[in-house]
Amino acid sequence: MEPTKPSKVHLPDNRGLRYAAQVIAQGGTVAVPTETVYGLAARADHDAAVAGIYRAKGRPDFNPLIVHVPDVTAAQAYAVFDDRALALAKAFWPGALTMVLPRRSDAELAAAVSAGLPTVALRCPAHPVMQALLKTCGLPLAAPSANRSGGVSPTSAAHVAASLGDRVDVILDGGETERGIESTIVGLREDGTWALLRPGPITEAEIAAVLGAGSTAVHSTQIEAPGQLASHYAPGKPVRLNAEAARAGEFLIGFGAVDGQVSLSASGDLAEAAARLYACLHLGADAPETLIAVAPVPNDGIGAAINDRLRRAAA
Repeated sequence: MEPTKPSKVHLPDNRGLRYAAQVIAQGGTVAVPTETVYGLAARADHDAAVAGIYRAKGRPDFNPLIVHVPDVTAAQAYAVFDDRALALAKAFWPGALTMVLPRRSDAELAAAVSAGLPTVALRCPAHPVMQALLKTCGLPLAAPSANRSGGVSPTSAAHVAASLGDRVDVILDGGETERGIESTIVGLREDGTWALLRPGPITEAEIAAVLGAGSTAVHSTQIEAPGQLASHYAPGKPVRLNAEAARAGEFLIGFGAVDGQVSLSASGDLAEAAARLYACLHLGADAPETLIAVAPVPNDGIGAAINDRLRRAAA
């Protein structure tokens, strides 16, 4: 009889955090909850550690990584913050906003986190477990979603274990994530313009309100941030969108008045839908049906972020 392997799942108590920080310091990977989804964290100042993220995820090397920091003071060591960046940090940090900013020439970060770009994506997360890990290890953490690249993002420790298995060194189990959809990403350009690079819990209108009426939003056509690949968040089955009813062989994910085997939100609540999005896609991926259908979701507010993820899942 083979001996039982020790569990990689640890509680985020003092003992678990100290162990996770030790693994991080040695260049390993730790899956950790944020307020959006679980991230696969490694030290962002170490090339070999960042390479470990790429190996675990099978992630394309042209896709940048978000660097997580405990506060705006720490972030300013890695990027140039103008008045707009400081205003957004004051309004939304800690929280679900990632800013893509000019990378400082003296930033002590692995080149891979920027994927060859002159910018760096930075976020100050609000989740107490991620904050505790950042403060315990005292290092910037690169942390994309803790799943195989292109797959459905994880909102629980069980999702991480199912997707990455032996590819992750430690999983800190902080329960289900709150927001259930990745952070909003905004790029602030040196010419004074800005671009919404990935929709998320913080809406474009909320960002525009902070930046003011004189700010100029532009459209981005290049890959500047995580989550911009055309095919992303794929559950491994064909996905049909805007479905009013299931067809033969389809697992239907409902919303509002459209019933399904599961529902993003039976009451039509977009915040609930965002929180349940990846969990429902996981259920669809595990279902016996060979196809997935998703009911129409309004494109208002956070609905734009939900539809963005669904279009990528269907690509």
